[in-house]
Amino acid sequence: MQLKIMPRKKRLPAGRVALILYLCQMISALEVPLDLVQPPTITQQSPKDYIIDPRENIVIQCKAKGKPPPSFSWTRNGTHFDIDKDPLVTMKPGSGTLTINIMSEGKAETYEGVYQCTARNERGAAISNNIVVRPSRSPLWTKEKLEPITLRNGQSLVLPCRPPLGLPPPIIFWMDNSFQRLPQSERVSQGLNGDLYFSNVLPEDTREDYICYARFNHTQTIQQKQPISVKVISAKPNRERPPTFLTPEGNTSNKEELRGNVLSLECIAEGLPTPVIYWIKEDGTLPINRTFYRNFKKTLQIIQVSEADSGNYQCIAKNALGAVHHTISVTVKAAPYWILAPQNLVLSPGEDGSLICRAHGNPKPRISWLSNGVPLEIAPDDPSRKIDGDTIIFSNVQERSSAVYQCNASNEYGYLLANAFVNVLAEPPRILTSANTLYQVIANRPALLDCAFFGSPLPTVEWFREAKGSALRDDIYILHENGTLEIPVAQKDSTGTYTCVARNKLGIAKNEVHLEIKDPTRIIKQPEYAVVQRGSTVSFECKVKHDHTLIPTITWLKDNGELPSDGRFTVDKDHLEVADVRDGDGGTYTCVANTTLDVVSASAVLSVVDVPNPPFDLELTDQLDKSVQLSWTPGDDNNSPITEFIIEYEDAMHEAGLWHHQTKVSGTQTTAQLKLSPYVNYSFRVMAVNSLGRSLPSEASEQYLTKAAEPDTNPTAVEGLGSEPDNLVITWKPLNGFESNGPGLQYKVSWRQKDGDDEWASVVVANVSKYIVSGTPTFVPYLIKVQALNDVGFAPEPAVVMGHSGEDLPMVAPGNVRVNVVNSTLAEVHWDAVPLKSIRGHLQGYRIYYWKAQEGSPKRNRRHIEKKILTFQGSKTHGMLPGLEPFSHYTLNVRVVNGKGEGPASPDRVFNTPEGVPSAPSSLKIVNPTLDSLTLEWDPPSRPNGILTEYTLKYQPINSTHELGPLVDLKIPANKTRWTLKNLNFSTRYKFYFYAQTAAGSGSQITEEAVTTVDEGAGKGKIIHLHDFIHV
Repeated sequence: MQLKIMPRKKRLPAGRVALILYLCQMISALEVPLDLVQPPTITQQSPKDYIIDPRENIVIQCKAKGKPPPSFSWTRNGTHFDIDKDPLVTMKPGSGTLTINIMSEGKAETYEGVYQCTARNERGAAISNNIVVRPSRSPLWTKEKLEPITLRNGQSLVLPCRPPLGLPPPIIFWMDNSFQRLPQSERVSQGLNGDLYFSNVLPEDTREDYICYARFNHTQTIQQKQPISVKVISAKPNRERPPTFLTPEGNTSNKEELRGNVLSLECIAEGLPTPVIYWIKEDGTLPINRTFYRNFKKTLQIIQVSEADSGNYQCIAKNALGAVHHTISVTVKAAPYWILAPQNLVLSPGEDGSLICRAHGNPKPRISWLSNGVPLEIAPDDPSRKIDGDTIIFSNVQERSSAVYQCNASNEYGYLLANAFVNVLAEPPRILTSANTLYQVIANRPALLDCAFFGSPLPTVEWFREAKGSALRDDIYILHENGTLEIPVAQKDSTGTYTCVARNKLGIAKNEVHLEIKDPTRIIKQPEYAVVQRGSTVSFECKVKHDHTLIPTITWLKDNGELPSDGRFTVDKDHLEVADVRDGDGGTYTCVANTTLDVVSASAVLSVVDVPNPPFDLELTDQLDKSVQLSWTPGDDNNSPITEFIIEYEDAMHEAGLWHHQTKVSGTQTTAQLKLSPYVNYSFRVMAVNSLGRSLPSEASEQYLTKAAEPDTNPTAVEGLGSEPDNLVITWKPLNGFESNGPGLQYKVSWRQKDGDDEWASVVVANVSKYIVSGTPTFVPYLIKVQALNDVGFAPEPAVVMGHSGEDLPMVAPGNVRVNVVNSTLAEVHWDAVPLKSIRGHLQGYRIYYWKAQEGSPKRNRRHIEKKILTFQGSKTHGMLPGLEPFSHYTLNVRVVNGKGEGPASPDRVFNTPEGVPSAPSSLKIVNPTLDSLTLEWDPPSRPNGILTEYTLKYQPINSTHELGPLVDLKIPANKTRWTLKNLNFSTRYKFYFYAQTAAGSGSQITEEAVTTVDEGAGKGKIIHLHDFIHV
């Protein structure tokens, strides 16, 4: 049993399927089996226009089938070509193909001409097209002397190519001596005729090696023209001008093209700035799917052109100064093309039939008929044949009516030639489809069961299911003319055996075929869209359900091609994993599930996000003194939209290599109007920003030097302060190079006394930041101004600031110093302010010097006395002295302070502080503990802060649970340093609290614990030092 699988084809609308099948089936039904007698049919021939390589043997194809096998003959230039007389020509056995051996000897040009092949047997003769054989040619350029071309910046230029005429025509391109293609743009481009057009030239167009090359593909040779030298004078560019056309010339032109070809219309314009080209069709629209723009929109192409594309086409060249139009009138002519070509006709004796030859063209083609290669006018007469225009009608044909007819449709643009035979046979039906063929079809798809047949007269065909019942009808099935049975929507219950029966008056033939219906393959889990960052891992899943008798294969594709051969891509069952994702991994990933019967697929897009690529193609336009327009082309946003562009500038004149922020614009903009400062050599660069960050900077733009101008601003931070009593130091923050606006930056420094009637004094200094005015009176207010200027002029009038000449030490001490003692540690001091004129400077404040008299050393040198200082800012005339020691003798004086220093001291004032509470006793020891007594010894406080009046001792017992007993309070005279406590409890712990007192109150206390003992002689005293005390 032969297995036949329904082919997986793109579905067509039902009407188109039926029509295509019908036309194909009419042809295939007339295919005569090769075991039956039939006239020749040409099966292979060389093209009508046959260009050969002169370095290789010439092979002219001509093959045909027929029974008996046909014989072959040739004509050359309309006369018989006797191949036996030319030793270089041989004919391939079993065919009419000629081989002309010119590689051993002979020249291709000798065999140039028009060839036609005839295949003949007893039933007729078929002829080939006229085959025009021409050797390809790749001639050299003619020698010519090319003068160097010199022109000014901005002029237009056309470099002629004028390649040699070759066969076929060469492909033209321009390169330099290094075989590098010359860059082309809207400004510079190659025309359809091969010339190189410059809308306007720039200095960078200067070169000595503009070379036009012609590539002859047929002979695989390249010829080159002599180099052309072009020099562009780098002067100020020509004045801007509106566009004019370099090609075509005039306002109108005509173009003729043949139907089916590519219509190419060209307009190239010159102008400054470079014009842009637009295209329209008058009274119509350009066909959307067939229109293409080439060569920077200078060429309009319409493919598969038809008569409907005739009309007027207009190209418009525009720039900022105007526009120019050119109208091209297009006429589409047509070589002959078939409406209905004649088909082979098989008739049984006595039947009727016809051959139809119908063709169109512009102009309308002429139809002529031949029989066995001979015009019907001179062919043998056949009573069964009648000509009616483009149709030959046959009536009551007999075996002698068999022949091959040729139809020729021709006009001035070409011709069509078709062979169609009339074969008169009497044959019973035969079925050509193999018996017991098994068809396997996916459910819910069409099933086509073949029943190819032949017979003469033409048999009728019927189909039966399971070899019983009535013939299958058209309400469920479709029976095609070629015998095929179509089940439009095959279901599971369509499975079974089908029988095809063919009948004519000479007999009957049968054939069985078998049909199986399979479940469709489905993807039940599709890969899903993914967005990942570079360097991460992504996984796609694809789960498939299929018929259990079919074995699917799962294939993964990237952008409809194979996966990269990279170890990062791993396929495991129904998963695809991509590790370490890179930028190039983004795209469409498709899972393809393929069986012998069907194929299904599902796709998902992987977006790899990253910071944008840098912008490029930066261009400066609208260059004015204080503004310029910057435009750029965004780089790839790497799947994350660009939110903004950051523009930076470099000042190559003043700060080369440093880039500064200029501005930022929206991510949808590709131009920015930039404000400029004078006398700056600008370069710009652009960075793109998206949600992932900032791109690398673009390449720097061309430099743009703005004109010099007077400064816009004056120095800042102007101050006037004297460094000596007789000068005025004027300082300022200088302008930077960017702010200078021009060469020769200087400063005009002006000053005068604020309270006088003097005129302004001025001096112009270099680019410095300080000027010293000498011989000024001490501490006098001055009005000051500093104005910037350069070689172009002055900055605006500067603001006036106030300063002072230098200070000197104050001349007078504060008077009427008074002291009010607040308490033992605080005193308040008052004084009278010093007159401002006596201060001789900026008042900083007043300073109090104070010190304590040393006890026991009344005659000690005062330089060794530790003086303390308190400064009171501003114009205050009183202040507090904190932290004084109680019961002490103090001396103080007051001085005024300015920016230069201190003035003289006021007369000393003496004051005493009252008593305060004492510090804790310096030490405490408990000695001679006995059964019922303890002795305490101590040293007086180190700082009594007054006259001690008494000591207070408090004590209380502590039991084993650390609970405190009753507290005993005892007063001890101030002159005592030892005290014994008697009648204490034996073996008992006591806690002691001890402090001194003055008239001001009680001082800090110390505490200690001690235990009475049984052994009176065992106790030894414990000394408590000051750093062990617990102060309360």
